[in-house]
Order: sequence, then structure tokens, then C-alpha cells
Amino acid sequence: MGKYYYKKASGKKLKRIARGFSLFIVLLGLGIALYVFFPLLSWQIYFAPAFAAQDIAVPIPKATLVNGDTIRSLISEASQGLSGVDYNNAENWFPGYKYQKGTPTVDSYTMAIPKLNIQNAVVSASDDDLSKHLVNLGGTTIPPQKGNAVVFGHSTLPQLFDPNNYKTIFARAYELKVGDNIFVTVSGTTYKYTIFSITVVDPNDTSVLEQDYSDNVLTLITCTPPGTIWKRLIIRSRLTQI
Repeated sequence: MGKYYYKKASGKKLKRIARGFSLFIVLLGLGIALYVFFPLLSWQIYFAPAFAAQDIAVPIPKATLVNGDTIRSLISEASQGLSGVDYNNAENWFPGYKYQKGTPTVDSYTMAIPKLNIQNAVVSASDDDLSKHLVNLGGTTIPPQKGNAVVFGHSTLPQLFDPNNYKTIFARAYELKVGDNIFVTVSGTTYKYTIFSITVVDPNDTSVLEQDYSDNVLTLITCTPPGTIWKRLIIRSRLTQI
């Protein structure tokens, strides 16, 4: 019978493996913590300075206090980001909203926001793919009709902003202020809307999608703070010139 010899792993090798595994666990924990709390960092970096001089209603404490509700909200946002939800589909932005499909008066129109250097951005009223264009939400008004025309667009970190890329087109939307103008061109006619309200809401606040046919309102919606899907930035404007 042949003899078998076993060689014990050296103590140094086991220690190296243990240290490597420990380092991996620490880095993984730091990565998860950074991912969860990134919205607060983004808020401090981008929104706090921009909103400091504006009277804007927000569900995020201006002092960015971390309490139980904030942490639960952050964890919920992080889990949604990892859940595989397709945020290129506008219908996934407000989970509690009952979306309606109607027959739009036009398939698409264009939008310009001079302050953001956005020119001739296509707004589709016939599909919900935000990677290809802005989306006029089904069941809401088409400009310049009376009611609330709701337009969704993607945002990301401001340094990645490209006015010609629909995945980054609203990355600097937080820079808009009350009094700034938005222009839409529908069937060859251009209409000017002037911003009168800027707010930040939770994704479960569907009141911003409601219709009020006593006024001509255009509502722009994007995710906020930049680079997150935590909240929704709501920019409302009113028809002021044809």
C-alpha cells in the first residue's frame, strides 16, 4: 500500500487569507453604506446650495438630519435601486398611481429650456421609453390645452449632463428657478410657459399628477437628488404667451 503524505497549510498563508477576507467584508460594508447614504451626500453637495435662497417645499430636512424616518426612506430607495425596476418606463416612477391610456392629440412635440441649453428635445405622447425621449404622461393634458401636462425626464449626476442625451437631460434641472421659461412647440406653434412653483415630493405623492382644467400648466418631473431615485423634483410652469 502506498503512503500518502499531507502537508498542513502554513500559518502565514491562513493569516493572509483571513486578512483578505476581512478586508473584503469591510470594503463591502463601506460600499453598501455609501450606496444607501449617497442621496444625503448628493443633497448636501447639489441641492442645499441651490435651494438655500429659494422658498421650496421639500420632504428632506434642510439640515439633512439623519433620523429613523430618513434612514428607512434611504434603505427603501436603495432596495428599489437594486430590485431591477425599469426606470426607463415612466409608469414606474409613481408606483401608487393608476395610469390611464388615452388617444393623444399629437404623437410628439418639442421642448426648449434656454437656461439649461436644451433645444428641440422630443417629448413623446405615444410611448413611455425615457431612454429615447422625454415622456408626456398618458392621461395628462397635451400643451397648450387646459389641464396639467406632465412631462418626465431622466436625471443623473450634474457632471454627466448632456442636453442631447435623454438619460441625462434633466441632470441640472435643480438649477431652474421661479420665473425661468420653458418653450414647447406643438404642430408648428411655439408656446411659452413660466415657472411658478418648484417642490420635492416622495414617489408616493401622486397629487402632482392630478388634472385641474381651470389653468394651463406644464409640470416637469425628474428624480432627485442628482444620481438617485429617492425623491421627485417637481417644476410647475404656467402658459404665459402664445
